[in-house]
Amino acid sequence: MRSWPAPQIPELPRPTEGHAPVRVHDSTTGALVEAAPGDTARYYVCGITPYDSTHLGHANTYVAFDLLHRAWRDAGKDVTFVSNVTDVDDPLLERATATGVDWRRLAAEQTDLFREDMAALGMVPPHTWTGAVESVPAVVGAVEQLLADGAAYRVPVEPGAGGDDPGLGDVYADLSADPGFGSVSRLEPATMAALFAERGGDPQREGKKNPLDPLLWRRERPGEPSWDGSSLGTGRPGWHVECAVIARDGLGLPFDLQGGGSDLLFPHHEMSTSHDRLLGGGGARVHVHAGLVGYQGEKMSKSRGNLVFVSVLRDAGVDPMAIRLALLAHHYRTEWEWTDADLEAGAARLERWRASVSGNGGPAPDETLAAVRAALADDLDAPAALAAVDAWAERSLDPARDTTHDTEGAPGVVARTIDALLGVRL
Repeated sequence: MRSWPAPQIPELPRPTEGHAPVRVHDSTTGALVEAAPGDTARYYVCGITPYDSTHLGHANTYVAFDLLHRAWRDAGKDVTFVSNVTDVDDPLLERATATGVDWRRLAAEQTDLFREDMAALGMVPPHTWTGAVESVPAVVGAVEQLLADGAAYRVPVEPGAGGDDPGLGDVYADLSADPGFGSVSRLEPATMAALFAERGGDPQREGKKNPLDPLLWRRERPGEPSWDGSSLGTGRPGWHVECAVIARDGLGLPFDLQGGGSDLLFPHHEMSTSHDRLLGGGGARVHVHAGLVGYQGEKMSKSRGNLVFVSVLRDAGVDPMAIRLALLAHHYRTEWEWTDADLEAGAARLERWRASVSGNGGPAPDETLAAVRAALADDLDAPAALAAVDAWAERSLDPARDTTHDTEGAPGVVARTIDALLGVRL
């Protein structure tokens, strides 16, 4: 799948005492950990289902992991980023039916819009960006492997389902084959059961060995798209195995980090990690999750329809960098509610920063660069990074400032710091 153009990231002066390790909050242990301690960093961020793109909840998550990418890159690591687009799934098909739009057209239009939004917001694109549809052959091979290993089983389908060979049935993962299941989220069984039912699972499906067993391959149903599944029969991939296979093929197993919104910890990241473990190498070593963004008193979500779209703001003339700054003002792990005041503050900060770097000289930039680096190394503390730049900008713009000790080129260093580490183009 074609990604979006990569932003040019300026190079920054190297620190004299070396980089502090970038530590992030591991959702499994609750501890701050160095997710990628070596010279490389390999991470996967779960992508969109393209039927309502891109709302500010999406943008908040992707800005968080874009900060991580930039911090790793600045530390000299060779970074590999992989993501997906779930361009065939039940919610997409339901929206296409409800609106009378072909599901392929809907997916393509919303994916294109997502590309435009990500480019406008200055996001570093994935090295490998794979759609669910193009992952079908690889998913088929993985599910066949799980069946052969006794880690999956077939469940009979209802009359009329299954295409030309209904006897093959749907395929489910057998969680009893994975002793490590539950080790990612560490949730109690009752909580798992409730979240599984709430977040796309089918605990009541007859024929399953365990209510939590997730779907790997859904057989063909009348009126639904399907693909050749070889020995699996015609059908389409389950959601969790799609991400497991795309991550495995793009990064190898195991890899450093899997990320997404906090609602993906269970079941999605638990299940996809389990699949990768059974496919021969374990999944992500660390799981990191961004907080959810609310609007009008509730979590911003497609089902509630209380969405604020990046494209709508852009079409109204809002500078994408103001949107990015509005998001960066909140720590990535916090739950917060979007208001007009967030955007107003982001636009005001952008104007102030641009004014502060407009001259040839200014206050020495070294402490500011070090403070931004230190903030990002401490669990991507963007608000602290913004405060460090704010402090420099305030000194730069102070009309009573003594300019006799200005550092020539300081505004350029600060502007490059803001661009390279925070992704904000001035």
